[in-house]
Amino acid sequence: MTLNIDIKAKDTVPQDEMYEKYVIDRPGKITFIGHHLSTSNTMRCLVRKISLYGADIEVSPHLDLPSNFYLEIIGIRDEIGCTLIRREDENASVGFNMLIDPEFLHHIRRLSFETSL
Repeated sequence: MTLNIDIKAKDTVPQDEMYEKYVIDRPGKITFIGHHLSTSNTMRCLVRKISLYGADIEVSPHLDLPSNFYLEIIGIRDEIGCTLIRREDENASVGFNMLIDPEFLHHIRRLSFETSL
């Protein structure tokens, strides 16, 4: 007996919503990627939520957000390569160019918890 399932694109869960998101509310910095991967311009942001796959951030609605950039969470020295998924006013969803390591995510969450006390 065969099982016929018709899955339509609209029925699938977007990849950025497949992973559990954690609220961190940490300041961040976006570094624009220029010619030959040079980094010149930066802008501030607020990282609201983070997952292994990506993050939800807030940026000024008056500034253009590039489609590819580096995200630095203030207090963490590493920069994460990102791609813009969608933007609505000041809210943006970004995907990381590679899944981040679960230990790194744990470190970010722990730092966020320690600074909120």
